[in-house]
Formats: sequence, C-alpha cells, structure tokens
Amino acid sequence: MTQATAQNTNQPLHAARAAEDARLRVIVSLDVEEEGLFSGRYATDGCTAHNVSLLPRLAPLTRELGFPLSLLCTHAVFMNPDARVTLARMRDSLGAEIGAHLHHWNTPPLGPETSPPIPADQLDADLLRARLRSLLRAGQDFQGEALQVFRMGRWDLKAAIRPLLAAEGIRVDSSVCPLRAFKNGPDHFLAPVDPYWAENGLLEVPITQIALHPWLPPALHAIARALPAQRGQRLLDNFHFWGALSANPVWHSATVMRLAARWHVARGGTVLCLFWHSSEMMPGASPRIRTQEDADALLVRVYDFLRWLKESYGALGVTLASLAHDPSAHGFPARPAGGYGDW
Repeated sequence: MTQATAQNTNQPLHAARAAEDARLRVIVSLDVEEEGLFSGRYATDGCTAHNVSLLPRLAPLTRELGFPLSLLCTHAVFMNPDARVTLARMRDSLGAEIGAHLHHWNTPPLGPETSPPIPADQLDADLLRARLRSLLRAGQDFQGEALQVFRMGRWDLKAAIRPLLAAEGIRVDSSVCPLRAFKNGPDHFLAPVDPYWAENGLLEVPITQIALHPWLPPALHAIARALPAQRGQRLLDNFHFWGALSANPVWHSATVMRLAARWHVARGGTVLCLFWHSSEMMPGASPRIRTQEDADALLVRVYDFLRWLKESYGALGVTLASLAHDPSAHGFPARPAGGYGDW
C-alpha cells in the first residue's frame, strides 16, 4: 500500500472521528437529596429521602433516548437503606453515574449550625474537610470504589474549597452556576458556560446558563463593582430572573430551554449541562411542583427536550466522569489566570 493510499484509507476514519468530536455533549444531572430543601429550614438530622424512590421514572431518558444520568447524592441519601436500593437499581440497570453532593450542615461530624447554614468556606477548615471525607466514605461504601464527581450544595463553591476536592480524589466538579452572585455566597457571575480545567487537574463543568446577549454580563459586572457592595450584589443576582436563559426544566419553560440550547451552540458551546433536584419530582416537596400533574409535566418537558436535542444536534449523552475521559476534553481551556470571582 502506498503512502497516498494509506492516507486516503484513513480519511473516512478521521472524518468520522472529527464528526463525533463535534457532537454536542449533554449531561443530565440531578442533585439527589433529602426532602426539605425548599422549606427554608436546613435540618441537621432526621432527614427523609422518600423522593429518591421516584428516580426510576427517569428510565426512558436512558433506555429510549440514550442519555445516562449523573446522580449526585448527599450523605443522607447514601445512609438511607431504601434510597440505596433505588440508587443501585439506577446504576446497575441504567448505567447511572453516582457522585457526591455535599450538604455540609447535615453531614457528620455534626455541630451547632445556623439556618440557613453559614458559607462553607467560613467553616473551620478541619471540620469542612472531615465532612467532605464523611460524604465520600459513605459514597465509596455504597459504590464499592471512590467517587470521582462532585457538586457543592447551594452552589457554594469558592477557591478555598477546590483544593480540598482535588486532594480527596475528585476529578470533576459541577458546582459552578454562571450568571449568579449569591448573597453571602460565591460569585460565579462571569464563569464560562463550557467546561474548563481548574487547578490540580480538576475539570469544572458548569451548568448551562447563558445571557440574553454576551456583552451584558461583563457590562453589568463592571457597574455592580462600582456600587456599594449590597446594591451591587443584588443587581447581579437579580439578573438571573430577567437576563438569563438555562436548560433547567424547573426554572424555565420548554421554549426557553430550546432557545438556551440554540444560543449556546451558536456561541460555540460544546457541552450542555442541565440539572434539577430529585425532590422536585415529588409533588408538594418544592414550590413549583405542587401536584402530580406538575411532576408528570416536568418529566415530559425533560424527555421532549432531550429528544429535540438528538433530532436537532445529534446530541450525545455523557456523564460527568466520561466527559473528563473523552478525547474532546483535551480541548477545554484552563481557567483564566486572575479571573474575577469564585469560579
């Protein structure tokens, strides 16, 4: 075979690989947690996790559409015998990914807490580390191996926490919520929407939330920094309600979800990450899902959106860990040096 013939033979393979790499990656993630999140009360013990039994309702997303689930679980869920049975079923029959989700206020070792809880980076560093390890031990006991993916409760990720994650073997974090600057919490307002590599080889995968226009976030952020701190913070976090689109099926309608996906792709986005809470599948457990009809409509909205992504973009379902191992991950940029904020 001549060199030219060999090159011609490899061309279809290279073309197929390039086409595969160009496909939109889609992550379907859930914060799998105890009830009570939306009550305004942050219980430190006695937490129930009845909502986890509803996860099998999501099976068609995987079996019919091919989208695996990334299930990020709290300590209360890992310690609940009934919830563990459901998680094992989701993992073993559907290939769901099992990750960690830290609610530090009810993860041992427990201590005197406030409600709402203080920001995680204001906890004693040894206590925060002990709680993270407690969560990861519970996850490893369930999974039979160390967990690799993580999401911080209440999006409470700051720079001081990221080294703790890497030190405990976490390879992928998904705690960044772009276009949000939380009161008494982290500032993720200017965070990228697509994944990027942070310190210590940690891949950061933000949830997909984009601005109506790309010039709005930097302009608004500059204005906010010139205002008194409280006014500036309020200006930024209110932006979430009028200037942001996301693929979150509880926050936004099907129309907005599709528009967010279209604009994300049009602006060069390669990964779309949607999320909701497991308790939002349980009627009465959250403000927007009050009835069984609401819960059913949520599942239909998610299913129809994912089907549309496959039909419109040939979307490929991936988990958080598999994204980090995907060859396309080598193309993700590093976190910009000196970037303003906690992302």
